[in-house]
Amino acid sequence: MPPARKGGGWSRYRHSLWLLTRRDLRVRYSTSALGYVWSILDPLVMAGIYWFVFTQVFQRPVGAEPYIVFLLSALLPWMWFNGSVSDSTRAFLREAKLIRSTKIPRTIWVNRLVLSKGIEFVASIPVLAFFAIFSGAAVNVDLVWFPLGILLQAVLTVGVTLIVAPLVVFFRDLERAVKLALRFLFYASPIIYGTHDLPSELQSWAAFNPLSGIFSLYRAGFFPDQLDWYQVGIGALMSLVLLAIGVLVFQRSERSVLKEI
Repeated sequence: MPPARKGGGWSRYRHSLWLLTRRDLRVRYSTSALGYVWSILDPLVMAGIYWFVFTQVFQRPVGAEPYIVFLLSALLPWMWFNGSVSDSTRAFLREAKLIRSTKIPRTIWVNRLVLSKGIEFVASIPVLAFFAIFSGAAVNVDLVWFPLGILLQAVLTVGVTLIVAPLVVFFRDLERAVKLALRFLFYASPIIYGTHDLPSELQSWAAFNPLSGIFSLYRAGFFPDQLDWYQVGIGALMSLVLLAIGVLVFQRSERSVLKEI
């Protein structure tokens, strides 16, 4: 995450980031009786629907068995990415007065969304572990790559949100366009299927979706054949490029954003 450019350095930046992230989580859960349950209920319902459709209705062999673990190992991190990017479209518009009146680095207002959604994702990992144990999924040494998936996804998500957040301020229709793009990306990403299920001519192109390599890292601990280092390498490179573009876009547009809001 980009460092603060004025005063206090990284220590002050991290402190402010954590305070705002904790505030977001407290507000989100203090008004809900079920709290944590809501953060995992949506992906669980979605996973249940896709599991029923592909294993009970069509009985079409996609992904790997146990399919519920295959689904959740990509669906849970997808909720992190989707939630962060979707919420970033309102990062500056929702709290415009507070942003204008404070001098903390403005990247914090975007990065706090990525961090709070990331914490929710980490909190949902026990759910994945439960279904892995319940369904008898085999665990192998490739589980050590799970943290690498988290790191690469954090880099990718920060990069994308730093691009989206300021641009929406100038182009309000972009908020709806982002929602449509995320809906398309859901089906274009190996979530309900694996890249091996794609036609051979599309498998190499799938690597240029950074989420393909990231999801393969999450799945590797349960399905070692899903790990594709070519996809991981391309995905890591694209994530770093998007982060660099995001930082550049944010720096170039920051002053104009403050005037616009």
